[in-house]
Amino acid sequence: MTALWTSDEIARALSPVAMPEAFETNGVTFDSRAVAPGDLFFALSGETTDGHAFVADALGRGAAAAIVSRDVPEARGKLVKVRDTTQALVDLGRAGRQRSNARIASVTGSVGKTSTKDALRAMLSAQAPTAASAASFNNHVGVPISLARLPRDARYGVFEIGMNHPGEIEPLARLVEAHVGVITNIEPAHIGHMGSEEAIADEKACLFAGMRQGAVAVLNRDNRHFDRLTASARRFGVARIVGFGRHEAAEARLLACRLHDSGSDVVALIHGQKIEYRLGAAGEHWVLNSLAALAVVEALGGDVARGAASLAEVKPSPGRGARRHLVFGSGSIELIDESYNANPASVRAMLAVFARTQPASQGRRLLVLGDMRELGQGADDYHGGLADAVAASGADQVFLCGPHMKALWQRLAQAQRGAYQPDSVALAPLVASGLRAGDVVAVKGSLGSKMKTVVDAILAASGGDVGR
Repeated sequence: MTALWTSDEIARALSPVAMPEAFETNGVTFDSRAVAPGDLFFALSGETTDGHAFVADALGRGAAAAIVSRDVPEARGKLVKVRDTTQALVDLGRAGRQRSNARIASVTGSVGKTSTKDALRAMLSAQAPTAASAASFNNHVGVPISLARLPRDARYGVFEIGMNHPGEIEPLARLVEAHVGVITNIEPAHIGHMGSEEAIADEKACLFAGMRQGAVAVLNRDNRHFDRLTASARRFGVARIVGFGRHEAAEARLLACRLHDSGSDVVALIHGQKIEYRLGAAGEHWVLNSLAALAVVEALGGDVARGAASLAEVKPSPGRGARRHLVFGSGSIELIDESYNANPASVRAMLAVFARTQPASQGRRLLVLGDMRELGQGADDYHGGLADAVAASGADQVFLCGPHMKALWQRLAQAQRGAYQPDSVALAPLVASGLRAGDVVAVKGSLGSKMKTVVDAILAASGGDVGR
């Protein structure tokens, strides 16, 4: 097997202060717990931890070498010393991109970027060697490490780019140098830091900075910021704009779909070609994401029909809509796990799926929501404004936590009120003890709300997955 990186290539990319004898690496990581034999370990320094404390552990687990910025006397192994390990990771990511002949797509958006990235990974992997960002590796560390992991023989690459504050997307976009960039939508996510949806749109449009010649922008034709995004893409030199959505002018246009609780049947028109396909993830938001992904496949030069056929196998990942049937008492419960993140648009999308999910005999729909973070001064209004969607979801009982969810609690019908607590730690046991066989329970909240605590409590109260 050809090495991912040789020590000579690393030396050229990083210009290290000190370099050990020759070695080869098969992977790149900054988490010592995830080190596999032959990995290159980066000792990154964060706000609360210093990776240098884990160098000895990483080398002990079989890392081929470690990138450090200071001496680590207790380490036994090869150390590449640089001035700044975070900058060194960026430099290696840039070198990985520059040596690659892959066709590259970059993905951002207020909602759905990880889902769209995962759909693209599935569609393109069925056609040729494809690399994609792991999990939500979409920030100043995740993007360069994803590029550093880009295999030499990859024909396609898909990289997610996210942001919380102004100015974060452009340097990452210039690192990726994509051929195709997709913005799934613009919604009031992170509006507390950005100030307005228009500012969010302008920041997301920085995805088109530094793209390769002949670049294509794939944009949501139904979003009210479409024209603003189009103008920004043109200013960055994008050669072609492709719209997706229900709009009659969309090049990737939804003609019809039948939504089910376990997926959807879709009819779409992709650049004049009618395609019918089954989508293995539930919800209209997934349908629209699939249109965006198909438009990207076409722009990258892939086989659209073959890509569409792969979508039947696409499922939501843990924390992002994954569904589990769990043994509970003499029957079972269904868990919809959306504990990873939340904003007003994604909560409404989840509630639409929740409404179509049927409990078993004697079962109920139980809804568990934690605070949506980074919504600024209007946070209470955004939370309270979910009341209509919660009512329409058919939730029998609603469990809420977090200071802003108090605004929603006050607008719930008395019969819907399950429990309210200040945080997920206090709420979790109340949810777990309130379950009964036949129930469907959906859990969602921003990462900072720690709703995985509730998910873990549900799993602990169950007898494990049905059929395990």
